[in-house]
Amino acid sequence: MMPHTGYSHIRYFFVPESLVSFFLRKSDNWQHSWQVVCVVQTPQHFLTKKKTSMTENNLSGKIALVTGASRGIGRAISLELARRGAHVIALARTQGALEELDEEINALGGQATLITCDLKNHESVDAIGPAIYQRWKKLDIFIGNAAILKALSPAGHVTEAHWNETIEVNLSANWRLLRTVDPLLKLSGEARAVFITDRPESSAYWGAYTVSKAGLEQVAQNYAAENATTNIRVSVVDPGIVATRLRSQAFPGEQSDSLKTPGQLASDFIKILEAEQQNPYQFYSFRA
Repeated sequence: MMPHTGYSHIRYFFVPESLVSFFLRKSDNWQHSWQVVCVVQTPQHFLTKKKTSMTENNLSGKIALVTGASRGIGRAISLELARRGAHVIALARTQGALEELDEEINALGGQATLITCDLKNHESVDAIGPAIYQRWKKLDIFIGNAAILKALSPAGHVTEAHWNETIEVNLSANWRLLRTVDPLLKLSGEARAVFITDRPESSAYWGAYTVSKAGLEQVAQNYAAENATTNIRVSVVDPGIVATRLRSQAFPGEQSDSLKTPGQLASDFIKILEAEQQNPYQFYSFRA
């Protein structure tokens, strides 16, 4: 069991130790370096590579967890965090895309830990907090970005399966992640929890997607109010219209050349993390 940290409400102490294991092994790929590997039961796994440190900057030494990190906005934010010195814990479903992200972060001289995880797998999500604790003892930044859009259709045509999966990934998974990393955020000197929302001009036909985002915003507001006197500051960001796969899924005929790119958004997004936030909760919109 992990040592007590002074927070009697820490829930992940009750996660069975068999869920998470760490071991060190000499890397065959990096001379004079070591790999730290965390194996989480089920097919999920961690892989960290020790690399040369980056130049000192505003986020140097920060540990940042980003969900939906393999593509789009999450990927761009992960790269920008690494560029500014943070160690990025990149979580996504697709291992190959995560490895490509890791190569780019490596080229920047940054550090990344990869988590291949299906956010619908409750046991694996619950194990993330204990694994981060054993490796870093804290979490400074949590970016809840991962989201899915099943279909645009009238409310009467939304299937139960599509409704349940959308709510599970976009809303419930963020609550579950927040529950497992909450004690780690409290162990940071100055922690930030940021959630990506979406407020389209019209709510017609968006089904469970906008419902899940509205719920996510309320979760963020609740969490901020509960932590008003702690070291945690909570933000919700509406990125506006960005050229992502989710956007093209919603509007397949739209020309994406004129849309804001994830990279353009990320540079502005990082300024939110680097700036001091006085209020426990803050909403930001990049929607034109």
